[in-house]
Amino acid sequence: MMNRYHGDQSLSEVHESVDTTAPRKGWRRILAYIGPAYLVSVGYMDPGNWATDLQGGAKFGYQLIWVLLMSNLMALLLQSLSARLGIVRRRDLAQANREVYPPLVNFCLYILAELAIAACDLAEVLGMAIGIHLLTGLPLIWGTAITVLDTFLFLLLQRWGIRKMEAFIICLVAIIGGSFLVEILLAKPQMGEVMKGFIPTSLSHEALYIAVGIIGATVMPHNLYLHSALVQTRKISNDAKGIRRALKYNLIDSTIALNAAFFVNAAILVLAASVFFASGNTQVAQIQDAHQLLAPLLGSKLAPILFAVALIAAGQSSTLTGTLAGQIVMEGYLQLRINPWLRRLLTRLIAIVPAVIVILLYGESKVDDLLVFSQVILSLQLGFAVIPLIHFVSDKKTMGQYAIKNYVKVAAWLVAIVLVFLNVRLVGEEMYKVLESSTAWYWKGVLVLAILAFIWLFLTMTFLPLIQQRKQRKKEGLHGAEIRLDNLQVKETSRIAVALDFSASDEKLIAHALAQGNKSVSFVLLHIVESASAGYLGEATDDDETRRDKQRLENYVAQLQQKGYQATGMIGYRSRVKEIIRIVTESKADMLVMGAHRHSGLKDYIFGETIEDVRHKLPIPVLIVNVEH
Repeated sequence: MMNRYHGDQSLSEVHESVDTTAPRKGWRRILAYIGPAYLVSVGYMDPGNWATDLQGGAKFGYQLIWVLLMSNLMALLLQSLSARLGIVRRRDLAQANREVYPPLVNFCLYILAELAIAACDLAEVLGMAIGIHLLTGLPLIWGTAITVLDTFLFLLLQRWGIRKMEAFIICLVAIIGGSFLVEILLAKPQMGEVMKGFIPTSLSHEALYIAVGIIGATVMPHNLYLHSALVQTRKISNDAKGIRRALKYNLIDSTIALNAAFFVNAAILVLAASVFFASGNTQVAQIQDAHQLLAPLLGSKLAPILFAVALIAAGQSSTLTGTLAGQIVMEGYLQLRINPWLRRLLTRLIAIVPAVIVILLYGESKVDDLLVFSQVILSLQLGFAVIPLIHFVSDKKTMGQYAIKNYVKVAAWLVAIVLVFLNVRLVGEEMYKVLESSTAWYWKGVLVLAILAFIWLFLTMTFLPLIQQRKQRKKEGLHGAEIRLDNLQVKETSRIAVALDFSASDEKLIAHALAQGNKSVSFVLLHIVESASAGYLGEATDDDETRRDKQRLENYVAQLQQKGYQATGMIGYRSRVKEIIRIVTESKADMLVMGAHRHSGLKDYIFGETIEDVRHKLPIPVLIVNVEH
């Protein structure tokens, strides 16, 4: 059921399950990458978006279209950054957070991510329940209970593989888009008024609340975790060309998918504005009311049916991606893995509980308010996902040449500032209302403590990576750049040369040489004859010292061979340094073992110079053994 997970693969069941390295041409190459952004895009057209878009269009007409456009541009930028993190570092956002932040901060970020997923799932539960109610008349409380059954659909799709799941989601997206295309054609909005909605205007408090809900419903925090993991389902070439190609095609994928989501959201808002706001029905704040009014106002029985079908498709598609996001944050932050069906069931039950409570206590009329509130909760979590993401993709140390450019960095931070500003303004206004009200003092104290905790977490999350980078630069300034131990493989040693001088230290030198290899390694024992005749005649010398040196060398070789070692002997003449280098080079040795006799005075200078000259002129490792003369 549950176990500790120590792998470094995000969504390991489908990690690199789609091979993009196979040779393809034309559109087939692009199709290999198409998919992840569509799974992400369904989160931008879930029932929570419907509630905020309907309320925004019914109450304020076309005024908030610019908020939708701004949200879509924000989403496109942030999702491209999320994909970049997954493609370049092969890490999802949760894994990257775990590597940088301390455990307490990570746990808080995990709780916030789970809260965002629960809020999103709440919107999907309510949306599907409403859609079932609109099509069949089944009470919302029963429709909410039925949504538990989608757990089995998720398991079935997961067994079919990521490509089948992507195809299923794309079909649902097509159903949603097609339904609203027909709805817009029936509504016949005034295009001049629609275009005016793209001009930014000031917002009242009520409009701000809806606008923040729209942003939260569009730029979903858990989708940033999701996208950074989904791009890793593609197996790509790890060279520069392969990474650049993956970045390019994923940007195309994101642009198409997120613009489709923008079309759906804009269609809902324009539909509400042209049908309800224009007819004076500005209080249409519920999806059920919108469904009932579509037929008489548009004069078509097809419109409400398409509306309900699209709503069910939106809820079902979003619930699948929410489960994947939950798996990602749990494995990434806690390194904890539970069975997918149990994870799906727990997520769905957590979402059902508040929905059932609201329906039982306040009735079905409050369901849409709960939908909008869930999207505001999503928006409040955004800064805690966006800011770490910007830090990670800006870090040249981990991203290398794929770190974002300065102009992209500026745009990303501007988006983060806008999101944080809108949320702080909204929270500040709501907190002021609570403090001014007659609420008990201890509840006000709890609220203040919660706000202080959020401020601490936000400041830590924002500035800790900057502090760590500054410390790292300071450290590198003192000691040079820190070396990453990524390549610890060396060429296997097959031949070791040992420089001997026929003294008592020979045994120690040979012992150290044997310790560097085994009986499959060849040992070359070498000695340089430095007698007067050897210096003059070289290899032609045949004096007594040369004969005795050859005999001693043959004796060493014979003893090693008797012990099962492969050994040969080689004699050199005249220059100690030149001959050692010659013999080592000709024998193709992988290592040289020499002795440092720890002489003093003139001998120390002579022998020390020999070691230094040999060491600097050979490209192979030289083992210097301290031995007593």
